[in-house]
Amino acid sequence: MNHHPSPPSPSPRPRPRPVPFSPRSLAALLLVSLIGGAAFVWPFFADPASQVSAHAQDAPWLFAGLLVLLVGVVGATISEAGLGAKAVAMLGVLAAAGAALRPIGAGTAGIEPMFFLMVLSGRVLGPGFGFTLGAVTMFSSALLTGGVGPWMPFQMLSMGWFAMGAGLLPGANRLRGRAELALLAAYGFVAAFAYGTVMNLYGWPFIGSLASNIAFDAAAAPAVNLARFVAYCLATSLGWDLGRAVVTVVLTLSLGTPVLKALRRATRRAAFESAVTFTPPPR
Repeated sequence: MNHHPSPPSPSPRPRPRPVPFSPRSLAALLLVSLIGGAAFVWPFFADPASQVSAHAQDAPWLFAGLLVLLVGVVGATISEAGLGAKAVAMLGVLAAAGAALRPIGAGTAGIEPMFFLMVLSGRVLGPGFGFTLGAVTMFSSALLTGGVGPWMPFQMLSMGWFAMGAGLLPGANRLRGRAELALLAAYGFVAAFAYGTVMNLYGWPFIGSLASNIAFDAAAAPAVNLARFVAYCLATSLGWDLGRAVVTVVLTLSLGTPVLKALRRATRRAAFESAVTFTPPPR
């Protein structure tokens, strides 16, 4: 009786591995995040008698110096976090795509399609790449749309957090299909509101006495200013944030599957962990 050997089982398809953060880049990111967090929430903790409260109109401009640290983090990440030539090329392509998507909804309530691309890219390429991509994309889009100002470093940091959060979601190596799309859509919905709320913290101290019931009051207690801030968000940005969240969910559910497949296929072929070598042609 002849026994035919069974054909070898196909080797499992390699999963795309996210681009990691080096310890030095991670430390820089934590430092910038702590400083950025303080730059956002200082109105709730500043002593009414402090110089920060006395210069409430100037504080957002002073905190805009955070841009220097952000650029330093991006540079450190590109040079030390394993971003070789192939990863930098992908970073440039995705950042250009995100920057091109941003003007599509300019001036229209909440139509900002770039957010869904940041969610999917952060999911596939990991939190380190996601933070870098979010910051670079927002910087590029600001140059493209002429939106350069003291708010830009805050937008870069917030978008970096937004894309990084998608890379920190669970099940990156196991969850696929509708369950993954549902997770990403839910994250995009919540994070879209979080992004709008965090960015409101930047501009809120600027309004001064223009709207006394919702303006920042340097002499008020933190609880009073918190109530004023909630009223400010409800009055000024709720509709915009809702539109951004809905657009992110719709695009994630409708385009998420092909975009995720394309990103994972490109990541597998790029093989970021493999060094690029050049061999001379044979004589």
